[in-house]
Amino acid sequence: MYNAAATAQATVWEHASDTQLAASAASGNESAFTCIMRRHNRLLFRTARSILKNDAETEDALQEAYLQAWRALGSFRADAKLSTWLVRIVINQSLGRLRRKGAEVIPLEGAMELDEAHGELSVEDDPDQRPDKVAMRAEIRRLMEARIDLLPDVFRTVFMLRAVEELSVDETAVALNIGAATVRTRFFRARSLLREGLSRDVDMAIGDAFSFAGVRCDRVVANVLAKLASERESPQS
Repeated sequence: MYNAAATAQATVWEHASDTQLAASAASGNESAFTCIMRRHNRLLFRTARSILKNDAETEDALQEAYLQAWRALGSFRADAKLSTWLVRIVINQSLGRLRRKGAEVIPLEGAMELDEAHGELSVEDDPDQRPDKVAMRAEIRRLMEARIDLLPDVFRTVFMLRAVEELSVDETAVALNIGAATVRTRFFRARSLLREGLSRDVDMAIGDAFSFAGVRCDRVVANVLAKLASERESPQS
């Protein structure tokens, strides 16, 4: 059963350093360990998710990594960052799951070469026609259209004629009854505004990618604490 008291007591540790938390958790303090889990849940979830590419399996790997960390906290040395120590544990747990499934595990140093090889194969297989790619382009188009709509009128019209309709500078100048230099200036400014807006959208999306908070965070913490309680209650062999 979920140890609500441990979670309530964890608030005491909110301002403690990772070193203090690790030392207390190593002595058996579950409140300190609860704070460790909540503090590092997102980092470790995203790390495991990047390897396993499956939310449910990532949660399982994360829980097992925490159990492993709890048992090994006595070996943690304060000269290393706790977050780095935990990341190594969850990476090993995730890679171990891939190996048990018989999946090919690629060394990190070979990732770039693999990506390049896959890129060449993707071009040959025309991945642009895959349903997921079509849906992605549709979403990007909607985002782009929304950003174009936000451009000031004088910039938006020039951008539409030059970039979307692909009119030349002279054709655009004639159509809008403005000078060619003005077309170039407004087009440049429109593209700059779009890049800035899209960059902010991407930065915000990256920050929200594979979020791990709320119910999922609570679920992992509760499951780990429940397993720890079960281990305490089980007779020692």
